Amino acid sequence: MAKQNLLGKNLAELQEICSLEGLSRFAPKQIADWLYVKRVRSIDDMTNISKSHRSILSQKYDIVYLPIEKVAKSSDGTKKYLFPVHTNSCVETVMIPDDDRSTICVSSQAGCRMGCKFCMTGRQGFKGNLDSGEIISQFLSIDESDILTNAVFMGMGEPLDNIENVFKAIEILTSEWGFAWSPKRITVSTIGVNVKKLLDFTKVHLAVSMHNPFPQERLEMMPCEHSNPLDQTIKLIKKYDFKGQRRVSFEYIMFDGLNDTKRHADAIVQKLKGLECRVNLIRFHDIKDTKFKSSPEFVIEKFRERLNNAGITTTIRASKGEDISAACGMLSGKINKELNI
Repeated sequence: MAKQNLLGKNLAELQEICSLEGLSRFAPKQIADWLYVKRVRSIDDMTNISKSHRSILSQKYDIVYLPIEKVAKSSDGTKKYLFPVHTNSCVETVMIPDDDRSTICVSSQAGCRMGCKFCMTGRQGFKGNLDSGEIISQFLSIDESDILTNAVFMGMGEPLDNIENVFKAIEILTSEWGFAWSPKRITVSTIGVNVKKLLDFTKVHLAVSMHNPFPQERLEMMPCEHSNPLDQTIKLIKKYDFKGQRRVSFEYIMFDGLNDTKRHADAIVQKLKGLECRVNLIRFHDIKDTKFKSSPEFVIEKFRERLNNAGITTTIRASKGEDISAACGMLSGKINKELNI
């Protein structure tokens, strides 16, 4: 029987394991401390647990970090890590440096089933959900693990399509027995899946992938519009009063001639009226064999200006790592193809 990975277990699961194996009532928090604070990679290193109990644990459990398959480093300092996961494929994790911040962009699925037409990950199809251990391992396996300041669940996959494992990872990241991060250090991106659950059960920031304010046009780009309409998502968010405790943003990739006109900007203003939020405009990293091209810089800047003048706080996200295929799914797709996965 394969051993279970202790990494990715929350306190309740560790309590259940310790009860089952006859360990003391103090053991669950001790194990959590070893896993997430001291970050040991062997049960034998848990020295405040008796040798006999460590032996019992070692028979059924292990501490397994994802091995690094490949690392690519950009001239701007951005690093993309490639990890093999249990789905017999590879996923990406990106570390983005920015002055005094080091942000990790985490994957939650191998591939994605949302099918967005402009997304390289979506073009790979869906290979499976990452478990909580594989998500947490991304934080611990990269070279910059000790200096991370922020995390965005914006890597491969739709995070809230893997809600159980993503929520468990958030619990580990924000609990005093885990990483003890403030929820304000974490942003979860979604096309509109399970937004109510995220708002009700976590305090992390929310980023909604908008990309087009018109339902039919968004549907042509993002099939998810059919099951998760943007208007419905915005209506739901407007029911909450965050009182500055949570940031809500809308991600908007700028596509030349498709969603970058005055008509689109004005529609965004109307949809977001009365909602405390921001819009992040994103330059598109061109992908071969698609009709999608990034809007010219002057068009992006004019679009930003129109939204800002209408009272919608709008920024242009700095482009990072373009020279290492940092756009989501580009490196993994190349490697998976080379490995015939």
